[in-house]
Amino acid sequence: MSAIGIILAAAGGAVAGGAALYVIGRRVERRVADAATRLAARERERQLKESQARIELEAREELLRGREQLDQELSGRRREIEQRQGSVDRAQQALTERERDLGKREQSLKDRDKALATKEQEARTQLERVAGLSAEDAKEELKRSLEDEARGEAAALLRDIREQANKNAERDAKKIVALAIQRIAADHTAETTVSAVALPSDEMKGRIIGREGRNIRAFESATGTDVIIDDTPDTVVISCFDPVRREVARLSLERLIADGRIHPGRIEEIVRKAQEEIEAGILEAGERAVYDTGLRGMHQELVKLVGRMRYRTSYGQNILEHSKEVAWIAGMMAAELKLDVPLAKRGGLLHDVGKVLTHEHEGTHVQLGVEVATKYGEHPVVINCIAAHHDDVPHDSAVSVIVQAADAVSGSRPGARREAFETYVKRLTAIEQIAGEFAGVEKVFAIQAGREVRVVVSPTAVDDVKANSLAQQISRKIEGDLQYPGQIKVVVIRETRAVDFAK
Repeated sequence: MSAIGIILAAAGGAVAGGAALYVIGRRVERRVADAATRLAARERERQLKESQARIELEAREELLRGREQLDQELSGRRREIEQRQGSVDRAQQALTERERDLGKREQSLKDRDKALATKEQEARTQLERVAGLSAEDAKEELKRSLEDEARGEAAALLRDIREQANKNAERDAKKIVALAIQRIAADHTAETTVSAVALPSDEMKGRIIGREGRNIRAFESATGTDVIIDDTPDTVVISCFDPVRREVARLSLERLIADGRIHPGRIEEIVRKAQEEIEAGILEAGERAVYDTGLRGMHQELVKLVGRMRYRTSYGQNILEHSKEVAWIAGMMAAELKLDVPLAKRGGLLHDVGKVLTHEHEGTHVQLGVEVATKYGEHPVVINCIAAHHDDVPHDSAVSVIVQAADAVSGSRPGARREAFETYVKRLTAIEQIAGEFAGVEKVFAIQAGREVRVVVSPTAVDDVKANSLAQQISRKIEGDLQYPGQIKVVVIRETRAVDFAK
């Protein structure tokens, strides 16, 4: 064999050995990899089993701990239930004993009631035998005694309540009236039935009289007044009961004197113009009064009647000024009491409107005022204010009561009105006579110009309770039988005197 063949054979053997080695290496690698895989699988399986065993062990331990804790809680609750059951048993036993005691007490009370009933029957029988009264008679006597006692206590309580109510009402009323009066500052004038006209000289008297008195007769006929010409220097007096006609006459005479032409024709012309001016002044006065009091929507005829009040007086007090003052005071009182202020003012302004119609129509000023207010569509509350301000009819609202109080305040203040001496004496006499008519009255004295009447009663005929009732009865009697401005205070005096002599 040649060298090349040997080399080729060696090379081929080397290649074949390398291939065999490669194949064997690959197989070894595969076996090693498979062994490593199996080993890793067994390791994972072992770890998984250990993990499961550990988890199961921990779960068992947790379960054991939970069981132990639950057993402890159950034991504690069993002990608590046993304790509560013992308490309930003891309470039940105590309740049973208490019921037993109550039963004994109830039986004892029943026995005692029976004994008391027996003793009561014996005492009643003995009492009836001693007193000579039956049970029914004794009940009636006891009832009468209790009624008298209750009546006395009720009268005393009523007196205390009335005194407290009067005290509070008087305080509140004084406060409201004082506030209303303090806010009023009105001037009052006392008018008479005559008017004096100044003359430039005494010779003007002759011209006023005229030839054979024709001028003065024409003047008196045109004006409806009386012209008094006497020895008073430079003065002529006009007399008439109607203030409007007197004012027309005064104005006409002043203009005739200023003009100098005094004859019947001129007199009639001047008087006619004066009448027209007076009528216009009346309307203006009414409108001003309505405006001053803050009212709206009043009928024109009522406005004229309000203006005519300017020329009328009552006890020397000008009715228009009085009515305006009543409206203001009533409005202030209504505002303090949270009532209807416009209605109060309207009722106050119109409450005496009938006085300007009394000399022209029949009826009292209240009746005439109600008629004219109804005719011109005034509110029912205003009509009731007119009708009730002298208590001719009952008051339908608090507003009419306020108007009546404001009327009394305006008319009864010192200096507001004048009253004839004879009327004043008659009123005081009537007050004393009315108070003296009641049983038990010994003496009656009207004092403070009739504003207060003091009644002295017999202490044996009138007790303290009857004294209060007597004061009310006298007040109601005076209210019903007399007419007077303001209010009259009735004071009942009961005095007990013990007299003895030292010898």
